[in-house]
Amino acid sequence: MIRVLLADDEHLIRGAIATLLGLEPDIEVVAQVARGDLVEQAVRDHRPDVIVLDIEMPGMDGLTVAETLPGHAVLMLSSFGRPGYLRRALAAGVRGFIPKDASSDELATAIRKVNSGGRYLDPEMAASAMMAGESPLTERERDALTLASRGASVGEIAVSLHLTEGTVRNYLSSAITKLGASNRITAIHAAQEKGWL
Repeated sequence: MIRVLLADDEHLIRGAIATLLGLEPDIEVVAQVARGDLVEQAVRDHRPDVIVLDIEMPGMDGLTVAETLPGHAVLMLSSFGRPGYLRRALAAGVRGFIPKDASSDELATAIRKVNSGGRYLDPEMAASAMMAGESPLTERERDALTLASRGASVGEIAVSLHLTEGTVRNYLSSAITKLGASNRITAIHAAQEKGWL
């Protein structure tokens, strides 16, 4: 049996996935959690073979959770086919990435492939990621934009990143230019749409 842990904050979706996977003769859902920050403990408690993570969850997003689980077989489920999400997931060692609207057969196939050490990537998501290219943002530009997206002022960003306010303004200005945006807000939206934040 392939032991699966499901992490998704939408109770109805998580329950439906667990029920559908329960119909598979070789897959058993051994644990379910609704928050990203509960995944690590659930992994310790239940020792799943495959961890199925939603990207958007309270406590900790699925991509961040995946980064804390090196060496584990992780499969990401996403409503969003953002190229940056796929690239970040692969960089974190995630073995599979499929959309939430995939069929239950496709999900079961992905779980089996990931469990056997292979990779399973949705073809449309992979093609979108390849066409979008790499993020033009440096790590500091991304950090500054991420904090700005949470409502932080330039001064708060400077304190958080241990930079001067002038340096933060330069990073934000550079990010705005690279993204072809007219201001910080449109730059944030553009980066989020590509999955770069």
